[in-house]
Amino acid sequence: MSAYPTELTPIFQQYITCEYASITKMETPITMPVTPYVGANGTLDVSTGLVYPAKAERARRNPKVAQLFSDPRGSGVKAAHTVLVMGDACVRDRDLQANTDRYIRESMRKIPDMMHGFPHFLVKMQAWYWVRIWIEVTPRKIMWWRDGNLDSAPEVWINPNAGAPASDPSPAGMPPKPWKESPQEWRTGASRAVRTMGKPVLTVIGADGYPLLLRATQVGLTPEGFALDMPAGTPPDMLRETPACLTFHQHPDRFTGQENMLFIGRITRTDGTHVQFQVERRAVDWSGGGAGRFAKVFGTLSFLNAGFRLTSRLRREAERRGQSVPKIQIP
Repeated sequence: MSAYPTELTPIFQQYITCEYASITKMETPITMPVTPYVGANGTLDVSTGLVYPAKAERARRNPKVAQLFSDPRGSGVKAAHTVLVMGDACVRDRDLQANTDRYIRESMRKIPDMMHGFPHFLVKMQAWYWVRIWIEVTPRKIMWWRDGNLDSAPEVWINPNAGAPASDPSPAGMPPKPWKESPQEWRTGASRAVRTMGKPVLTVIGADGYPLLLRATQVGLTPEGFALDMPAGTPPDMLRETPACLTFHQHPDRFTGQENMLFIGRITRTDGTHVQFQVERRAVDWSGGGAGRFAKVFGTLSFLNAGFRLTSRLRREAERRGQSVPKIQIP
């Protein structure tokens, strides 16, 4: 039996990004755009840098995660369904060299423009970026809206063999503090996100403890945050007063970088599919690169600047796992 409906395989294999949601200690969902990869055993895998392991540590603590495949840009997929996967995560950081080798190999295949034109010595200087923790997600439930028609009722698949392996053991010692400070003022960013970054993805935690996320059809600013119109096919469990995350992101068809903004808050009021989202804070995001030569240059400078700050952290995080810093081996 297939790990999931075979008609969804091109989406899982070819979408450049998905929105990945995990849950904090405070029972708040956090949703970030990431690049998805299909694992050897039918898992839907994402990664995070060893030097910023928060996504992995959240999944290790609470394995209930979700992935939304809602942006077909650059994928070449013809039947661009919107697909929501709720699954069980296991974290893999026992073999950092194998993790790194896999990430470089699969990145070169799926998003080759990220590395195109860079000298190998420059790529090797960015070890802090390439050394990875993998998060393997075993689908438990999948909902999909054909051809992205979110006003229709979704089709549903339930995994008859639900469950996932245990994560690798947590490393010794304390995890690192965030490497970037959260922006203190959210309104300027919110205004730019609404103007330039398209429709955001709303995330809540469902009654079963798994994140639920779906892209809004309209968004506007309010004094307290955002007013959202959600599609008619939105799961009813999303339309209630609850802690929530709102994620804006965009990338060019030829993936050379991305821009994203995350807002943490709560849904304070709903009226049918109309939602009022009150912002509590803007979360740390990871943006860099973009389309065009100048964007790529500035993205490179941003990477180099981050490298000066994160190289020592890379060594400490490898040591916490009893391993050496992996070598950057380019096929």
